[in-house]
Amino acid sequence: MYLLENKGVTAPKGFYASGIHCGLKKNNSKLDLALIYSEVAGNAAGVYTKNKVKGAPIYITKEHLINKKAQAIIVNSGNANTCTGDDGLLKAKEMAEFQAKALNIKTDDVLVASTGVIGVPLNIDKIKNAIPLLSKKLSTEGSEEAAYAIMTTDKIKKQLAIEFTIGDKTVTIGAIAKGSGMIEPNMGTMLSFLTTDLNISSELLEEALRESTKISYNRVSVDGDTSTNDMVLIIANGLANNEKIVSKNNDYYNFLNALNKINVSLAKMIARDGEGATKLIECIVYNAPNKEDAEVLSKSVINSPLVKTAIFGNDANWGRILCALGYSGININPNTIDLYFKSELAEIKVCENGKAIFFDELTAKKILSKEEVKILIDMKSGTEAAVAWGCDLSYDYVKINGEYRS
Repeated sequence: MYLLENKGVTAPKGFYASGIHCGLKKNNSKLDLALIYSEVAGNAAGVYTKNKVKGAPIYITKEHLINKKAQAIIVNSGNANTCTGDDGLLKAKEMAEFQAKALNIKTDDVLVASTGVIGVPLNIDKIKNAIPLLSKKLSTEGSEEAAYAIMTTDKIKKQLAIEFTIGDKTVTIGAIAKGSGMIEPNMGTMLSFLTTDLNISSELLEEALRESTKISYNRVSVDGDTSTNDMVLIIANGLANNEKIVSKNNDYYNFLNALNKINVSLAKMIARDGEGATKLIECIVYNAPNKEDAEVLSKSVINSPLVKTAIFGNDANWGRILCALGYSGININPNTIDLYFKSELAEIKVCENGKAIFFDELTAKKILSKEEVKILIDMKSGTEAAVAWGCDLSYDYVKINGEYRS
């Protein structure tokens, strides 16, 4: 298995992409419309936000995926097309219709996504007028432009690809993603689009996507807000010509492992790129009674504003971590918990059996000053573990979100 960091959604056979500026963003230098296209229709699946308030594109995409087929994805940034009523639904549908006509494919084979400001009517004319150029610019080198075009407050583009083998065939998965704020376990203002040339049944493709999302994007938190437009979409066009995967055999699990690797990598990129973030935080809860408890506990710590601000200030305030474990809703024994901080510099134990121990505060401060910090929590009450990812909470987070619409 090879991780291809400079490749994205066009790495698999038969996929093309493009990204342009259509005018939804005020800054002419920022791309705001992206297209991903497969030369043949493929099996497809999606996972969506659990927020009760959903963007119009989600309803259209779910409708188009009833047959579990897709050939293209059109995405705009700069406007979420959310809380826009029937007008928003009509415009999301028109995005698919206009794009389908330009590509000479079925409207139902076009999936739609949007991200940006909520509650503002979408200027569909800007998108309609740009679709001819967007379609003309499709190329096997277009993944990077597409990755830039879906960004909002992201500081960095997020794209990856992975190569692996099934039998004697080389299979590739490519992806682009966006997300840096309103990220909370169960997804928040994050979009991820995956392409693969794997030949797999639509049922197993959907199951693999759901399983992979659980241990990747659903374990990321930036600020505890769950957004309205989040979705993860995947298209598998079968052009790798491997023997079709129709059961959970070794080939299926090879694919799932590769899918997990790419999704976890993107999830960590999203956490690292949190609005105003200076550090990636990884919280590992281990020796818990079961995996479900470990997951809830790790998320509770990652979600805590007090833990986030302590990490930002390089403050080994381990009491805040115990506090977050205590209000998680999980029945824990605080008198068995050990806590550690770890980075590339060193590892230090700061709490034993839920009580204070002596540790060198200066060493702890140096450990916490690194760009990647791990919080290790030994529950000493079982054998299961889980990990969640997040970021620190800085002054810039308030500045970015206080000025988002301006």
